[in-house]
Amino acid sequence: MAPQALRFLPAQEPGPQLRPCDAHTPMSLFKRFFSETAVSTLCRNTNAQAARARAKGHKYKWTDVSISELYCYFGLLFYMAMLKLRSIRNYWRQDNLFSVPFPATIMSRDRYRTISWNLHMSHPDADQDNDRKRGTAEHDRLFRVRPLMDTIRHASSIIYHPRKNLAVDERMVACKAHTLSTQYMKVKPTTWGFKLFVLADSSNGYTVDFAVYTGKNNFPKGHGLSYDAVTSLLDRTVLGSGYHVYMDNFYTSPKLLSDLFALKFGACGTYRDNRKDCPRNAANSLTKKSVRGSIRWIRDKHLVFVKWMDTLEVSVCSTIHAAYAGDTVQRRVKTQNGWRTKSLPCPAPVTAYNQHMVDLSDQLLQYYSTQHKTMKWYRKLFLHFLDIAAIHAFIVHKELYGTMNHKEFMEELIAELCGVSQKIPPKRTSVDHVPVPGAEQASDATTGRRTCVLCKAKHGKRQDTWKCQACNVHLCVQLKRNCFLEWHKV
Repeated sequence: MAPQALRFLPAQEPGPQLRPCDAHTPMSLFKRFFSETAVSTLCRNTNAQAARARAKGHKYKWTDVSISELYCYFGLLFYMAMLKLRSIRNYWRQDNLFSVPFPATIMSRDRYRTISWNLHMSHPDADQDNDRKRGTAEHDRLFRVRPLMDTIRHASSIIYHPRKNLAVDERMVACKAHTLSTQYMKVKPTTWGFKLFVLADSSNGYTVDFAVYTGKNNFPKGHGLSYDAVTSLLDRTVLGSGYHVYMDNFYTSPKLLSDLFALKFGACGTYRDNRKDCPRNAANSLTKKSVRGSIRWIRDKHLVFVKWMDTLEVSVCSTIHAAYAGDTVQRRVKTQNGWRTKSLPCPAPVTAYNQHMVDLSDQLLQYYSTQHKTMKWYRKLFLHFLDIAAIHAFIVHKELYGTMNHKEFMEELIAELCGVSQKIPPKRTSVDHVPVPGAEQASDATTGRRTCVLCKAKHGKRQDTWKCQACNVHLCVQLKRNCFLEWHKV
């Protein structure tokens, strides 16, 4: 028997919270997360950090960065994420067969480097005040990223409202800095860095909310890290009720699922047998010799605990599913006549878990990540916030229009941020640009020639001309002025 279904009552209509009648470009959607107000604050703090560095004796040229220049800087970061080279300086090399010309047209290498060195999310003077509180309860370990992090979290919650199925998981942002906030996780592909607790929409990978882990004291509720991490992300006033939340065995506990059910959140997740209040009755339980596809279950009111034998034993707890609803899975099994495909019964919670616990948000973030080596830990989180904003803009654009894939969206976003067009005019070859008569010629070589377009535009003069064979424009060659040469430099 399935428990009584929770009524789905979201606080807002699920999907993008934007007017569909408005035209939304990749850059306009990106600015919903990195608004000009937020970038203005970023400019002010970056300029203050540069002034502070120069006062300490750093010898490099600096002019205050503007909002438009910082958007161009973001465009270059995304460009480098799509076109990977071994080092930053290779993007400005012009003496190599594999040189790329675009970055040098946006800003010089030295300008890019000085912006990167001084990029700051909080004001340097406020950083000093916070550092003096180190070791006390008032000290904020994330103070240097707090202004931008709060902006991104707030924008994420108001621009898009999630659909019914949500997933809670950890995310690692690679960082080798040995700070009190970085963590070591042996089982993750990224073993050392910042750990984030993430709430994502299972249907498209949109990051609904996240929290950067800085220690157990960061969660004041006192029910344990896994419990507090989930409940801190699920705000009923923002989300509504009736949501289904999926999680792995780090979070799942009977107390958490029962309390979420009382808050009208359904939940499902794998669990560890040694968790408090999990059933430990050995009677009729699965063993290592149990047949593949065997199912055992125990129901305690709205909680159902299910064990299923696949290659290994799988343990799942749920408040929203029946133990078994007739689902099957295909597995290859070995028989006396060789390998063959066999249908095995599969518990309903396992089927739903496999469907909705796919970490799409991490997959999207890995495709065109701006992460690269940097000397300061807080810049690693800044680059991650930049990636989140770009992914959110892409997801919202796809929900509204569905006309671009991820690569096309990023290409258009880069072009708009840098203020250029994706279409590059064909390169003019010198072989084609030769002068030919522009009109029927008489015996006199100057008779019937037309006005030079460059002389008329620049000097208001009329000069007899020849026509360029490739460009189909009339130009002149004078003793002190070569319009053919000037025109083809453009």
